[in-house]
Amino acid sequence: MCAPHTLNNTTTVWRVQAIDRWDWMPSMNTGIDFRFADLRRRLVTDDIGLLFPGWQAEDERLLVLCPHDDDGVLGAGYAILAAQERGAETHLAVFCDGWAGYSRPEEAGTIVARRRQETVAAYALMGIPAERIHRLDYPDFAVWPWLGWRLPTGQEGISARLVPLMRRLRVTRLLLPNGYREHQDHEATFRAGAYDGPQVGDAVLGEVGLAPPIRSYLQYAVWADFNPEDALVAREPSCLRANRAIVAPAAIEERIEEAVAAFASQRQVIAGVMEARRRHRVCSGRALELFLAFDPRPLLDYRPYHALLAEIDQGPRQ
Repeated sequence: MCAPHTLNNTTTVWRVQAIDRWDWMPSMNTGIDFRFADLRRRLVTDDIGLLFPGWQAEDERLLVLCPHDDDGVLGAGYAILAAQERGAETHLAVFCDGWAGYSRPEEAGTIVARRRQETVAAYALMGIPAERIHRLDYPDFAVWPWLGWRLPTGQEGISARLVPLMRRLRVTRLLLPNGYREHQDHEATFRAGAYDGPQVGDAVLGEVGLAPPIRSYLQYAVWADFNPEDALVAREPSCLRANRAIVAPAAIEERIEEAVAAFASQRQVIAGVMEARRRHRVCSGRALELFLAFDPRPLLDYRPYHALLAEIDQGPRQ
């Protein structure tokens, strides 16, 4: 059973006591009937602020870091649609050029240009125009060596491009790929976002423009499970590694699959991912997209240590 709880007299939240039983109410927004879940607190609401704390509808700019061009729609498609429905401007930063994404040898010479066209078509179906797709064009399977600002070779690294981009866009929310055992390019892209994101709000490198801090960070998963660390710290079962979710009607998958289908050159490459998605994403008419909210720069809290030392001081002397 679920007991209702009201926030700010406008948003109805449902405390979930059993994950397989959800109570639904009509959405306060038009379009897709999205719900947002905090899986640690067992809360479900139609307030996107549960996913993006402190949401400011007309002052939100989402940046989705995509290791490869199709990863954004595969891993964060619901988030893109939900954020746009609630007033956000969405941008993509595509890290890799896609040169390795061909299945037949004769496609090698044309795959990069073809994927560029497919990317524009796919994200147009998601409401993202071509001018909001920012390409970094690093080679597939090679993002790691480009991490940092200035490389030993003297070349500029990812930070020298990503930090100015995020400041120029005045990004408020950053979505990063899963940084745990998904793909080497995914892990490297996660590292770039997790370390460069906090630099956006720092008073350094003023020549590339200063900007307010990014308000929140989410990891999305394309196919692999998240790092178990958050679940273990929260004393959750290790099978519940995500701590946030978007819940939507099953019909949302039709729109996502339409966008994914625009990546026709990748049909064989992602066939296994799509089959697993069709088997597991939707259950009892409910579609899920999972996330791991995290703090990329957790401050050291000295108070527990002072409390511990006070307790030790009061104990028996050795």
